[in-house]
Amino acid sequence: FTLNRYANPNAAAASKAEVLASVNGDEITVGDLDRLKDNYKQMFGAQFNAMQFGGDRRFLEGLISDRAIAQEAVRLGFAASDAEVAAAIRKQFVDASGAFMGLDKYKERVSSQYGSVEAFENTLRNQLAADKLRAFVTAGVTVSEKEVEEDYKKKNTSLDLTVVNVSADKLAAKMQPSDEEVQKFYDEHKAEFRYFDPQKKIRYLFINQAKVGEKLNIPDAELRAAYDQLKPENKLAGVRAQEIVLKVARPDLDNDVLNKATKLLADMRGGTSQAVTAEKFAEVARGNSEDPATAKNGGWLPQPVKKAANPTATKDPAQHVFDLNAEGEVYEPVKYGNAYYIIRRGDAVTKTFEEAKPELVVTQRNNRAYKVAADLAARAAARLKETKDFQKVARELSAEANMKPEEMIKETGFVKPGDDVKDIGSSPQFEDAIKPLENPGDIGDRVPVKDGFAVPSLVEKRDPRIPDLSEVKDKVADRVKQEKARGALEQAAKDVADGANSAADLKAAAEKHGLEAAPLPSFHLGTPLGDAGASAAADDAISNLKEGEITKTPIKVGESWVVVGVTKRKDADLAEFAKQRDSLVQSALDARRGDVFEDYVGALKNRLQREGKIKIYEDVLARVEEPDTMDLPPARPPVPRSR
Repeated sequence: FTLNRYANPNAAAASKAEVLASVNGDEITVGDLDRLKDNYKQMFGAQFNAMQFGGDRRFLEGLISDRAIAQEAVRLGFAASDAEVAAAIRKQFVDASGAFMGLDKYKERVSSQYGSVEAFENTLRNQLAADKLRAFVTAGVTVSEKEVEEDYKKKNTSLDLTVVNVSADKLAAKMQPSDEEVQKFYDEHKAEFRYFDPQKKIRYLFINQAKVGEKLNIPDAELRAAYDQLKPENKLAGVRAQEIVLKVARPDLDNDVLNKATKLLADMRGGTSQAVTAEKFAEVARGNSEDPATAKNGGWLPQPVKKAANPTATKDPAQHVFDLNAEGEVYEPVKYGNAYYIIRRGDAVTKTFEEAKPELVVTQRNNRAYKVAADLAARAAARLKETKDFQKVARELSAEANMKPEEMIKETGFVKPGDDVKDIGSSPQFEDAIKPLENPGDIGDRVPVKDGFAVPSLVEKRDPRIPDLSEVKDKVADRVKQEKARGALEQAAKDVADGANSAADLKAAAEKHGLEAAPLPSFHLGTPLGDAGASAAADDAISNLKEGEITKTPIKVGESWVVVGVTKRKDADLAEFAKQRDSLVQSALDARRGDVFEDYVGALKNRLQREGKIKIYEDVLARVEEPDTMDLPPARPPVPRSR
């Protein structure tokens, strides 16, 4: 039910049949892109937004990679046969008994997800060929047991640290440069503070989209129509689940409990990996589960499980039902706290209209509020150009905007391109809107800004120039602090290290120099040292420290220097490594093969691009691409793939 309120209004103009890109003549359409995004929506639910995965261009890059891989596989003789495709289908589409679900059900399922049976089978054929190509490319990749053991030690040695991060920002915060120092620095560097662009002070009329939306009434008939159009996955209220809980009374019994959980699951499955009936699971739960509240009910949880935005953070084992594809599937025993959990997926529970209504109201209001606010801002722009009177126009439109007139009129300081404007942020759209304003009183057109729309007007303009010290005194002072701090970093870190004989002394030594010694529990080599970041040099130094010792020689990490003390150390259990050796070596080998194959695919795409065999139709992409939003966190995921 989420809404990207900045969604491109022209997105619908591109039909599914339009070609977005081609790879050696093999065309990728808007429909292909939509189907890939639909797959991600099914996985991530209502919170999915393409921008969080890098936007439509990143999804398109994934499709291009898939086509390039498939073509390369065929070129090298790794095409999948009809018999291989048929075998894969029969293995993938099975019912609760493990048998092929039947042609009709198979066609229905793949048509709903891929648009047609032909589209799915082409995708599957490409995947099988890609798997063969991957196996061929990575056949010679190896990893030594010694490498894996060193990595295991690194990841499984746990240290409680005390870290003193001596950074320029922290030192600078303690400094107070004199007026003479600031003046001297300004005189020597004044050209560096030059304004190369005009500065403009802007008054603007603001229309808050959320305020406009609060006044909108959405009829039940419209909400019911929206409810009826929701895809089944967006009507999902949750999934019923059963659990078996086996508690670990003492740490030395952990393996025994895990073995018991594994055997119970194997017995329920009857020696196969197929689904388990609710009745069979309930019988085992009643006889074995150590959670009395659910055991007496056959392991059934009292409420459907709702998908969490961050399942890992919730520490709820029931969230694993969403890692299972079908009713009756059971998740492998997983440990949370002091118990092992076996989780079975039950039936999906659909939201009623009344349950979905609050979210539907928000979505429909947001949908309509965007247009109403945009129209109101357009009328405001027209009236301002007629009257040149902000107060009058604000009074005229305040009731429709659901705002007080004084809330609608805002003013910036002197701003230039790239500045972070109060209440607006760094906005290229706003910069473009004020660029044509050259004379005081000029009125611009409406422009989307954070939380709504603005209609700007020029109050005053200052031409490019070197500003007086009074205008940039704070910036100059900050530069002086940073320069002085950078020159004092290493010595400050040495003073802290010299003032401490053990990890227990670090806190007092740091405070003596106006710095902070921060505890860093459960540190593992290869992970960041708090704000300082990660460093191979730091890992080498820390790995050799015993409990109570400190790095008497400060370590440079990025732009900072750190002094580290070890308050507690627990080395990796090499006996446990011996038990896991085979699986760890295989995991490391899989990871290295993945890296090698990604490099191979990257080189393949580069070659095709140089040869002009990859074409992206930017005009079509521009009409479907979702623009950046101002309220989404940055993300750098892997290129989304269609498989």
